[in-house]
Amino acid sequence: MQFSTDSGPRDFKIDHLVIAGWTGRDAAALQHHIDELSALGVAPPSQVPLFYRAANTLVTTASEIQVLGDATSGEAEPVLIMQDGKLWLGLGSDHTDRQLEATSVAASKQACQKPCAARLWEFDAVADHLDRIAIRSWIYEDDGWRLYQDGTLGQIRPLAQLVESSGMAERSAMLCGTFSAIGGVRSAPKFRAATHDPVRKEEIEFEYETICLPSIS
Repeated sequence: MQFSTDSGPRDFKIDHLVIAGWTGRDAAALQHHIDELSALGVAPPSQVPLFYRAANTLVTTASEIQVLGDATSGEAEPVLIMQDGKLWLGLGSDHTDRQLEATSVAASKQACQKPCAARLWEFDAVADHLDRIAIRSWIYEDDGWRLYQDGTLGQIRPLAQLVESSGMAERSAMLCGTFSAIGGVRSAPKFRAATHDPVRKEEIEFEYETICLPSIS
Protein backbone atom coordinates (compact mmCIF):
# COMPACT_ATOMS: atom_id res chain seq x y z
CA MET A 1 0.00 0.00 0.00
CA GLN A 2 1.13 3.54 -0.61
CA PHE A 3 0.65 6.37 1.89
CA SER A 4 1.67 10.01 1.71
CA THR A 5 4.08 11.18 4.42
CA ASP A 6 5.94 14.38 5.26
CA SER A 7 8.83 13.08 3.15
CA GLY A 8 6.63 12.13 0.18
CA PRO A 9 4.85 8.96 -1.00
CA ARG A 10 6.02 5.77 0.67
CA ASP A 11 5.19 2.10 0.10
CA PHE A 12 4.14 -0.01 3.07
CA LYS A 13 3.70 -3.78 3.20
CA ILE A 14 1.20 -4.92 5.81
CA ASP A 15 1.54 -8.61 6.64
CA HIS A 16 -0.36 -8.59 9.93
CA LEU A 17 -3.42 -6.74 11.24
CA VAL A 18 -4.16 -6.34 14.94
CA ILE A 19 -7.34 -4.74 16.24
CA ALA A 20 -7.04 -3.51 19.81
CA GLY A 21 -10.32 -3.45 21.69
CA TRP A 22 -11.48 -2.06 25.02
CA THR A 23 -8.57 0.38 25.19
CA GLY A 24 -10.23 3.27 27.03
CA ARG A 25 -7.97 4.92 29.60
CA ASP A 26 -10.80 6.09 31.85
CA ALA A 27 -12.52 3.21 33.61
CA ALA A 28 -15.93 4.91 33.69
CA ALA A 29 -15.83 5.83 30.00
CA LEU A 30 -14.69 2.31 29.12
CA GLN A 31 -17.57 0.83 31.09
CA HIS A 32 -19.96 3.15 29.24
CA HIS A 33 -18.68 1.81 25.92
CA ILE A 34 -19.04 -1.77 27.19
CA ASP A 35 -22.59 -0.98 28.33
CA GLU A 36 -23.63 0.60 25.01
CA LEU A 37 -22.42 -2.49 23.16
CA SER A 38 -24.09 -4.75 25.73
CA ALA A 39 -27.35 -3.04 24.77
CA LEU A 40 -26.73 -4.42 21.28
CA GLY A 41 -26.22 -7.91 22.67
CA VAL A 42 -22.41 -7.87 22.75
CA ALA A 43 -20.87 -9.88 25.59
CA PRO A 44 -18.44 -7.96 27.82
CA PRO A 45 -14.70 -8.63 27.29
CA SER A 46 -12.86 -11.27 29.27
CA GLN A 47 -10.08 -8.76 29.94
CA VAL A 48 -9.03 -5.27 28.87
CA PRO A 49 -7.47 -4.51 26.53
CA LEU A 50 -7.91 -7.36 24.05
CA PHE A 51 -5.97 -7.81 20.81
CA TYR A 52 -7.90 -9.40 17.95
CA ARG A 53 -6.19 -10.76 14.83
CA ALA A 54 -7.70 -10.10 11.42
CA ALA A 55 -6.69 -10.61 7.80
CA ASN A 56 -4.11 -8.13 6.52
CA THR A 57 -6.14 -7.78 3.32
CA LEU A 58 -8.89 -5.93 5.20
CA VAL A 59 -6.87 -2.70 5.33
CA THR A 60 -7.88 -0.36 2.50
CA THR A 61 -7.68 3.28 1.47
CA ALA A 62 -10.67 2.90 -0.88
CA SER A 63 -13.50 5.41 -0.61
CA GLU A 64 -16.13 2.67 -0.83
CA ILE A 65 -16.55 -0.68 0.90
CA GLN A 66 -19.13 -3.43 0.44
CA VAL A 67 -20.74 -5.11 3.44
CA LEU A 68 -23.35 -7.82 3.94
CA GLY A 69 -26.63 -6.41 5.22
CA ASP A 70 -27.32 -3.07 6.89
CA ALA A 71 -26.14 -3.77 10.45
CA THR A 72 -22.57 -2.48 10.19
CA SER A 73 -20.98 0.74 11.42
CA GLY A 74 -17.65 2.54 11.55
CA GLU A 75 -15.47 3.68 14.45
CA ALA A 76 -12.71 6.27 14.11
CA GLU A 77 -9.44 5.02 15.58
CA PRO A 78 -5.74 5.82 15.54
CA VAL A 79 -3.80 3.43 13.31
CA LEU A 80 -0.20 2.41 13.89
CA ILE A 81 1.98 0.85 11.20
CA MET A 82 5.42 -0.59 11.89
CA GLN A 83 7.89 -0.90 9.05
CA ASP A 84 11.69 -1.11 9.08
CA GLY A 85 11.61 -0.74 12.85
CA LYS A 86 9.82 2.61 12.65
CA LEU A 87 6.32 3.53 13.82
CA TRP A 88 3.86 5.60 11.80
CA LEU A 89 0.57 7.06 12.99
CA GLY A 90 -2.55 7.37 10.87
CA LEU A 91 -6.33 7.25 11.07
CA GLY A 92 -8.75 4.46 10.25
CA SER A 93 -12.19 3.01 10.90
CA ASP A 94 -12.78 -0.32 12.59
CA HIS A 95 -15.89 -0.97 10.52
CA THR A 96 -17.73 -3.78 12.27
CA ASP A 97 -20.70 -6.06 11.67
CA ARG A 98 -22.87 -5.28 14.70
CA GLN A 99 -25.26 -8.17 14.18
CA LEU A 100 -22.39 -10.67 14.07
CA GLU A 101 -20.75 -8.92 17.03
CA ALA A 102 -23.55 -10.15 19.27
CA THR A 103 -22.40 -13.70 18.45
CA SER A 104 -18.63 -13.22 18.20
CA VAL A 105 -16.65 -10.01 18.51
CA ALA A 106 -13.63 -11.64 16.86
CA ALA A 107 -15.71 -12.77 13.87
CA SER A 108 -17.36 -9.35 13.54
CA LYS A 109 -13.93 -7.71 13.25
CA GLN A 110 -13.04 -10.06 10.41
CA ALA A 111 -16.28 -9.46 8.49
CA CYS A 112 -15.61 -5.92 7.22
CA GLN A 113 -12.83 -4.01 5.54
CA LYS A 114 -11.01 -1.35 7.57
CA PRO A 115 -10.91 1.95 5.64
CA CYS A 116 -7.92 4.18 6.40
CA ALA A 117 -6.77 7.64 5.45
CA ALA A 118 -4.03 7.66 2.82
CA ARG A 119 -1.69 9.77 4.95
CA LEU A 120 0.63 8.92 7.85
CA TRP A 121 2.64 10.92 10.38
CA GLU A 122 5.97 9.78 11.78
CA PHE A 123 5.22 8.61 15.31
CA ASP A 124 8.34 10.28 16.72
CA ALA A 125 7.16 13.64 15.38
CA VAL A 126 4.02 13.57 17.54
CA ALA A 127 5.09 11.35 20.44
CA ASP A 128 5.61 14.21 22.89
CA HIS A 129 2.03 15.50 22.55
CA LEU A 130 0.01 12.43 21.61
CA ASP A 131 -2.64 13.00 24.29
CA ARG A 132 -3.56 16.35 22.71
CA ILE A 133 -4.26 14.91 19.27
CA ALA A 134 -8.00 15.00 18.58
CA ILE A 135 -10.16 12.54 16.65
CA ARG A 136 -13.65 13.25 15.41
CA SER A 137 -16.05 11.32 13.23
CA TRP A 138 -19.34 12.09 11.52
CA ILE A 139 -22.07 9.94 10.00
CA TYR A 140 -24.44 10.90 7.21
CA GLU A 141 -27.85 10.72 8.80
CA ASP A 142 -31.21 12.33 8.00
CA ASP A 143 -29.80 14.02 4.89
CA GLY A 144 -26.91 15.66 6.72
CA TRP A 145 -23.63 15.07 8.55
CA ARG A 146 -23.95 14.45 12.31
CA LEU A 147 -21.09 14.50 14.80
CA TYR A 148 -20.67 10.89 15.92
CA GLN A 149 -17.46 10.79 17.97
CA ASP A 150 -15.35 13.50 19.57
CA GLY A 151 -12.31 12.84 21.72
CA THR A 152 -8.53 12.86 22.06
CA LEU A 153 -5.83 10.22 22.23
CA GLY A 154 -5.65 11.07 25.92
CA GLN A 155 -8.82 8.99 26.30
CA ILE A 156 -7.10 5.89 24.88
CA ARG A 157 -4.36 3.91 26.61
CA PRO A 158 -0.87 5.17 25.69
CA LEU A 159 -0.14 3.93 22.18
CA ALA A 160 3.40 2.86 23.06
CA GLN A 161 1.89 0.70 25.81
CA LEU A 162 -0.45 -0.93 23.31
CA VAL A 163 2.47 -1.65 20.98
CA GLU A 164 4.34 -3.37 23.79
CA SER A 165 1.33 -5.28 25.16
CA SER A 166 0.27 -6.55 21.72
CA GLY A 167 3.74 -7.68 20.71
CA MET A 168 3.30 -5.69 17.50
CA ALA A 169 5.65 -7.03 14.87
CA GLU A 170 7.40 -5.67 11.80
CA ARG A 171 5.08 -4.96 8.84
CA SER A 172 2.06 -4.85 11.13
CA ALA A 173 -0.86 -2.46 11.36
CA MET A 174 -2.88 -1.95 14.52
CA LEU A 175 -6.20 -0.20 15.02
CA CYS A 176 -5.86 1.14 18.55
CA GLY A 177 -9.39 1.45 19.91
CA THR A 178 -11.92 4.23 20.14
CA PHE A 179 -14.38 6.10 22.36
CA SER A 180 -18.16 6.16 22.66
CA ALA A 181 -20.53 7.14 19.89
CA ILE A 182 -22.65 10.23 20.46
CA GLY A 183 -26.24 9.04 20.51
CA GLY A 184 -25.23 5.37 20.46
CA VAL A 185 -23.68 2.98 17.95
CA ARG A 186 -25.64 2.88 14.69
CA SER A 187 -25.32 2.32 10.96
CA ALA A 188 -25.02 5.03 8.33
CA PRO A 189 -24.38 5.02 4.57
CA LYS A 190 -21.40 7.38 4.82
CA PHE A 191 -18.68 7.84 7.42
CA ARG A 192 -16.16 10.66 7.77
CA ALA A 193 -13.28 11.04 10.24
CA ALA A 194 -10.48 13.50 10.97
CA THR A 195 -7.57 13.71 13.38
CA HIS A 196 -6.07 17.08 14.29
CA ASP A 197 -2.61 17.83 15.67
CA PRO A 198 -2.95 21.16 17.54
CA VAL A 199 0.81 21.53 17.99
CA ARG A 200 1.90 21.05 14.38
CA LYS A 201 -1.39 22.45 12.99
CA GLU A 202 -1.86 19.42 10.73
CA GLU A 203 -4.84 17.21 9.99
CA ILE A 204 -5.53 13.81 8.49
CA GLU A 205 -9.01 13.07 7.20
CA PHE A 206 -10.89 10.56 5.09
CA GLU A 207 -14.41 9.62 4.08
CA TYR A 208 -16.00 6.46 2.74
CA GLU A 209 -19.34 5.11 1.65
CA THR A 210 -20.82 1.76 2.64
CA ILE A 211 -22.58 -0.30 -0.01
CA CYS A 212 -24.92 -2.86 1.57
CA LEU A 213 -25.21 -6.18 -0.25
CA PRO A 214 -28.45 -8.13 0.23
CA SER A 215 -28.37 -10.87 2.85
CA ILE A 216 -30.01 -13.88 1.20
CA SER A 217 -30.88 -17.04 3.11
